[in-house]
Amino acid sequence: MKKTIVMAFVLAASIVSLSAQNTFKGIIKYKVESTGQVDMKIPAEAAVAEIKVSGNDMYTKSAIFAGGMTECILIQNLTSTACINYGQLLSYLRSQGNEFTYEGDGKLLMKEEHKASDFDSVFIVDTEPGHFYYERVAGEERTIAGLKANKLIRHTYDDDGVDHPVEMWYCKEVGPQINVLFGGIPGMPLQCTVDAGQGRAITYTATEVIKGKVKEADFLLPDGYQTLSEQELETLGEELKDAIELMQEE
Repeated sequence: MKKTIVMAFVLAASIVSLSAQNTFKGIIKYKVESTGQVDMKIPAEAAVAEIKVSGNDMYTKSAIFAGGMTECILIQNLTSTACINYGQLLSYLRSQGNEFTYEGDGKLLMKEEHKASDFDSVFIVDTEPGHFYYERVAGEERTIAGLKANKLIRHTYDDDGVDHPVEMWYCKEVGPQINVLFGGIPGMPLQCTVDAGQGRAITYTATEVIKGKVKEADFLLPDGYQTLSEQELETLGEELKDAIELMQEE
């Protein structure tokens, strides 16, 4: 299967049987830093992050993992559900005279079902522009926040055939066996540096592991989000794109 990059910060590693399941329950806390040649200002609210974990379930509200207008993401095995808030964007575009078929407040629930086969070729060398593959680095381990981490390098090639490698360290014993939030890794990323372009980079690193401090209520999605049909979402996406492009041309 050829792989296209759908979200920022997507990472992938080895695939193992779904019959195996990590039993870790707890919270992984991270620090987020600017580590490129060109310094980036990281807002205080974005300088720390966390992911709540219970076996194959995960929940995060942190911008480094959710990003953009996504307010939280729930992972349940191979199902990802995101709460996305287009409210401010819609309000602004409407104030500029744009009209939309969608009449809601912009708080949308987006659910995606994945299959294990979606991640079956993450280690096959793939140099197609916009595709990626992962190189396992044997014999390199380190301890991060008290957990043993193994090394991967994610290779992505641009339209000019230039590779943009990203290094990551992940723990096999924590998190889903197929972690769809990070492209299918068998466990949890503990450190990763992300190229933000123009000499900028962001590194997130696990700083603390709090075991057992989660409960079922920690994995409940907030109220007030609406589910749209596939056609409604497609129409909204096209109308938003057209409105933004028109605004940029003016």
